[in-house]
Amino acid sequence: MKQVEADVAIVAAGPAGLAAAVAAAEKGARVVVFEKSSVTGGCGNMAMGPFGVESRLQKKQIVGLTRDEAFKIHMDYNHWIPDARLVRAFIDKSGNTIDWLEDMGVEFIMAARHFPLSEPTWHILKTHGGAHGTGAIIFKALTERAEELGVQFFFNAPVKKILKENGRAVGIQAVDATGETVQANAKAVIVATGGFGGNAEMIKEITGYEWGKDLFSFKIPGIEGEGLKMAWEAGAARTHMILEMYCSVPRQGDFWNLDVVFRQPNLLVNLDGERFFNEEVFQNNTFAGNAISGQKGRCAFMIIDDAIKKQYVKGNFDQICFDIPIEDAAEFDDELERATEEGTRDFFVADTIEELAEKAGINVDNLVKTVAEYNRACASRDALFNKNYAYLKPIRKAKFYAGKLVPSGFGSLGGIKINHKAEVQDDAFNVIQGLYAAGTDANSIHADSYTFIMPGNTMGFAINSGRIAGESAADFVDSLA
Repeated sequence: MKQVEADVAIVAAGPAGLAAAVAAAEKGARVVVFEKSSVTGGCGNMAMGPFGVESRLQKKQIVGLTRDEAFKIHMDYNHWIPDARLVRAFIDKSGNTIDWLEDMGVEFIMAARHFPLSEPTWHILKTHGGAHGTGAIIFKALTERAEELGVQFFFNAPVKKILKENGRAVGIQAVDATGETVQANAKAVIVATGGFGGNAEMIKEITGYEWGKDLFSFKIPGIEGEGLKMAWEAGAARTHMILEMYCSVPRQGDFWNLDVVFRQPNLLVNLDGERFFNEEVFQNNTFAGNAISGQKGRCAFMIIDDAIKKQYVKGNFDQICFDIPIEDAAEFDDELERATEEGTRDFFVADTIEELAEKAGINVDNLVKTVAEYNRACASRDALFNKNYAYLKPIRKAKFYAGKLVPSGFGSLGGIKINHKAEVQDDAFNVIQGLYAAGTDANSIHADSYTFIMPGNTMGFAINSGRIAGESAADFVDSLA
């Protein structure tokens, strides 16, 4: 068995782990990081940018949102269920973290909203060409900074166990690429493995959703929940765990044109052929995902006609889906044809509303009635949900289209209980000395729903809680001297 000596041992080199490594090393700690894949960044490499409040960039843009206001928005949205000290620590650090990243050479285009009623907290990354970048830009900079500070990385080396002595975390055991066990003897351990969003068994056990049947979330390979299990085995208390919910068509990444069309604010019905949601609220994907999750079969159908389709084919969307990488739906018909050829049961086209309902499995009589009522509302007002008149488009002109919408998500949230210093706590709220957690594994700052009104906060929490964990771990190591 190979032995490695360090002050701080970090489990995984994703957003939280990398931030923790740099933060601890900047305070003089000897840091070793074990990553089970061959690269750093994890699923954060695909993100568009982190949350931040009172960053230099926001001040340049004259964004007036303050940390106090962001804290109140977050806590009110979540009914003061999360740990307020942890939320405050995250928000208070977030603007400085954007500056910290900029000092490493990371560039941001702007602080943006995800939709009109959200806050401008999302710091969108910039590539050298000026287009939207991905999180890989951040993690390249963090990796280079970590290496510059002497952080030692072990790749293709999954961690198997957290080591404890006399109730304190004293290292980890991993298996390297050759199959040899590597033991890192350390004074502090940080767990940052990204949650359980890629583990269908854990998703079903913890949330009740069955992946591929009534949930079509991003299933990132390698995000299997091992960090949670190791921390629980080491005595960590469990927090509530949720999915970062939104909604989409099934296999969203294969059908971007269909997805953008069927997430516009048009007539939405359940399998009973009835409306259940104010469609203009589709701007808040989390709310839409919640509403659809409560319907029969955990699904719903967006209904449009040919006139509406032609508007979107030209790119004249009613609502902009910031997370969709296309500017128009010009390939709508091609994708619909491909979906039909592949035998999917998610998209339907017909010459009459009755035929459309039969094909989609929607109650025929109810859908006919609902369409008639909706068309009358389009001519006057929506008495049922008071939907904005700008989004009331009648369903009249054949052909008619239906797209299935299902619960989806970006991964899991929560699992390991931490305090505002990122110290892991047990069921009695006692700190487990030397053990820290950060990122998705410890993201319990949401109640029942992801706080979509302040975008970027999952990636933001990962990087900021990673910094907090790294700094706290380094301080703990110093206290032992």
